[in-house]
Amino acid sequence: MKSDLFASRHIGPSAEDQQAMLAALGYDSLDALLAAALPENAAPPPALSTLPEPRSETEALAELRRIASRNTVRVSMIGLGYYDTITPAVIRRNLFEDPAWYTAYTPYQPEISQGRLEALLNFQTMVSDLTALPVANASLLDEASAAAEAMTLTRRAATGAAKSATVFLADADVLPQTLDVLATRAEPLGIELRVERVTADTDFGNVFGVLLQYPGASGEIRDLAPVIDRAHAAGAKVAVAADILALTLLKPPGEMGADVAIGSTQRFGVPMFYGGPHAAFMAVREDIKRQLPGRLVGVSVDADGRPAYRLALQAREQHIRREKATSNICTAQVLLAVAASMYACYHGPDGLTAIARHAHRSAAILAATLDNYGFSATGTGGSAPAGSGVVVPPGQHGASFDTIGVAFPGPAEAEAAVRRAREAGYNLHDAGSGVVQVACDETTTPSHLRDVVAALAGALKAGGGLSGQDVTLAEVSTDTIPDELARTSNFLTHPVFTAHRSETAMLRYLRRLSDMDVALDRSMIPLGSCTMKLNATTEMEPITWPEFAGLHPFAPRADALGYEELISSLEGWLCAVTGYDACSVQPNAGSQGELAGLLAIRGYHASRGSSERDVCLIPESAHGTNAASAVLAGLRVVVVRCGDDGAISLDDLGAKLAAHSGRVAGIMLTYPSTNGVYETTVSTVCDLVHEAGGQVYIDGANLNALAGLASPALLGGDVSHLNLHKTFCIPHGGGGPGVGPVAAKAHLAPFLPRGSVFGSGASGSGASGSGGAVTAARYGSAGILPISWAYIAMMGADGLRRATQVAVLSANYVARRLAPYFPLVHTGRGGLVAHECIVDLRHLPGGVTVEDVAKRLIDYGFHAPTMSFPVAGTFMIEPTESESLDELDQFCDAMISVRAEIDRVASGEYDAADNPLKNAPHTAEMLIMGEWKHQYPAAEGAYPAAVARTGGGSAGGLGITARRAKYWPPVRRIDQAYGDRNLICACPPPEAFE
Repeated sequence: MKSDLFASRHIGPSAEDQQAMLAALGYDSLDALLAAALPENAAPPPALSTLPEPRSETEALAELRRIASRNTVRVSMIGLGYYDTITPAVIRRNLFEDPAWYTAYTPYQPEISQGRLEALLNFQTMVSDLTALPVANASLLDEASAAAEAMTLTRRAATGAAKSATVFLADADVLPQTLDVLATRAEPLGIELRVERVTADTDFGNVFGVLLQYPGASGEIRDLAPVIDRAHAAGAKVAVAADILALTLLKPPGEMGADVAIGSTQRFGVPMFYGGPHAAFMAVREDIKRQLPGRLVGVSVDADGRPAYRLALQAREQHIRREKATSNICTAQVLLAVAASMYACYHGPDGLTAIARHAHRSAAILAATLDNYGFSATGTGGSAPAGSGVVVPPGQHGASFDTIGVAFPGPAEAEAAVRRAREAGYNLHDAGSGVVQVACDETTTPSHLRDVVAALAGALKAGGGLSGQDVTLAEVSTDTIPDELARTSNFLTHPVFTAHRSETAMLRYLRRLSDMDVALDRSMIPLGSCTMKLNATTEMEPITWPEFAGLHPFAPRADALGYEELISSLEGWLCAVTGYDACSVQPNAGSQGELAGLLAIRGYHASRGSSERDVCLIPESAHGTNAASAVLAGLRVVVVRCGDDGAISLDDLGAKLAAHSGRVAGIMLTYPSTNGVYETTVSTVCDLVHEAGGQVYIDGANLNALAGLASPALLGGDVSHLNLHKTFCIPHGGGGPGVGPVAAKAHLAPFLPRGSVFGSGASGSGASGSGGAVTAARYGSAGILPISWAYIAMMGADGLRRATQVAVLSANYVARRLAPYFPLVHTGRGGLVAHECIVDLRHLPGGVTVEDVAKRLIDYGFHAPTMSFPVAGTFMIEPTESESLDELDQFCDAMISVRAEIDRVASGEYDAADNPLKNAPHTAEMLIMGEWKHQYPAAEGAYPAAVARTGGGSAGGLGITARRAKYWPPVRRIDQAYGDRNLICACPPPEAFE
């Protein structure tokens, strides 16, 4: 039947396999299994039945084509941080559209992540070179949230009198959407955000940090060094939000003395995507590198002393630091960062400079042509003569990079100009007060410039009458950037940025890097808490369609009717699945969704005159970033203990509620808990918190164990964030992108994130919220929302329910097979787990550690489960509903075989220091280069895939698995400590690998 078609392809085990798995567990049906596992009061929300009947893949794509056709993609010359760009086809096809890249996981296991780690190191090197600051991270979520991270970083790093200061000073020419997010993030932390024109004459008293835009939102470029020097004299740190393409021509922030540089790499080949996803960047001075938020890729050595990449300083990861975290960021925008770095590799320094010069000269030609048509060019204090416009290149030099402003006699004339441009197929920016801004980019052509001149000049003529064909463009042969602002230093000098300029070279480079990694296209990735499930091709295909990819987030509402329809229906469906009343898709990561939900709780209490409620209760079993998000929301974290069964202790909860009576803002719990069980007392916990006047935040990271079967709202939740990159199939991309919508009951709906200042208008169930913006674009990473829309459309209510049932079945099947060899840490009702299980590796004999087992699994061709979280020395395993029974059995067989190897170490058959576990992973080079010197056969080390099956599964009984396609790790085990002691976070010279 059509209604079963996609679900049957999404769900791995066949009906017959499901019955075999159920029989192994002692149940006769999925319904019986879930009835035994779930709390007795669990029930799906009534609104679930309102989901449409499931569509076939063909029907879903046809419907998305119809929706996409409602978007109007004009030539965008709005600017303001988002620009049209050309994605080289070789990068689009072999990176954006290649599952080897988009289905990879965060590179916590570096030996099987060398490809994407190298690409990220390229990204860091690119950013460091262009900003002239020595240390850059591996990307942040967007420019606005990067600015918020810079704000808190400058507060931590301030010196002298500024150390006790409370003001963060943002220049008035900072992007408006960035100012919007800064306002949201500053208030809960007790930071006073001051926005004004910042000059060397500004009073920096009580200021700990400063943010400057370069070029400014108006297009202005100016020498920032005098401002930076004055801020430093007062002890304040300075962050510069820089256009990374402009930095190929402009003096970089580091050379002006900036402490921090942030920005977006969107215009390095990444489509506008109606606001995201895009990779932001942050680079810092050497003396504050250990306070850098986000992920940092570094260079270390492997067991043979050869250079190898890995995540550096992992103790900074915010989910590990919990309430001591300085940021709640636990993810990045890896796929987009990789794309931007490959764009830089493809074009090289000369190509990037040529692209920047093209954009700059296009703007200069536009200004000069307008001057020829009677628009007198003036500096900032010029006034517009009646009946004519004035070209306004702002600043003392009258200089800009790619954006000019045109002042009209009044707002009416400016509106007429923008309207004429729209009729001609162009979107310009009405900056208010009669000023129209025009931004040029990589795609700007002479024809575009002629049409824009005609629209602007014609707006001042009675009846118009000027067409692009009538316009003669002025000739501009040189850059108009002042000498003192022109870049003179070299950048991108590493060979990687010149070695892949042909398509053949780039194609092979992308293939070589992806071959080094393990992603879902190669094998199961059984990561607990991360839900690495099928990202179907049908779900992925629409995101590169021009109608979705090519829209500017500040395009007029009439141009985005397709997006409005898609977002409205998706938000409604997410409400139907969760039982909540309103939803906002603005948060562009789970961490941002957590913050938005907590800010909604905080705003709700404030609206009722209860601002003193500042305590957030967080169980030990909560998701890792929860505590960090609570701190950023201005709440005090109080930890609630869990019992031996992993469930929240009702006694300790009662004691904490009593101890903080009248101060409890809410509780933030994960359900099912991060311990992998359905706690039967969850509704009791919610009732107790409600009786104490608090709200209940249920972290939606584990919604894959609830969707279609139970409702967070009916269990007692008031608000939840939902990880679309987990339950709803947006792929992880090697560590991003993600989407973390926030859904809430009606009383919290007014406090959900509102749109940014240039949003396209109300849409969806949550867009009318009055809460502050948490990301730059109204709909966050809108460009990947078609993925989750397609998933729900093709699954329907029954498909979602079945997926959850099979996810729980698979987890319990794996737990049952492994329990005799690796005991379970926690179970719930009937000895069952939810959609994941934690197996105990804390007391392995023979000195074998959990890391040894993780590395040994690489030799079997598997990515290790989540290691040592939430319990040190354990594996948290989540098989998902998408893996077949054969794959589950092969994974279990590998784990059981590893256990046999452990026993051989314990018995003395293997040497305690020289055995397949301690030496794992084994590379091909170990086998073929030189003499084999280990005390076990080479084949046992490198080819353990043909292992004895110990029972169960589709084959049944004892047998030998089919040999898996051999994956050869490119490096041996990496020395993490060495890399942290010798921190190198940029591309090493080629001779380092000789």
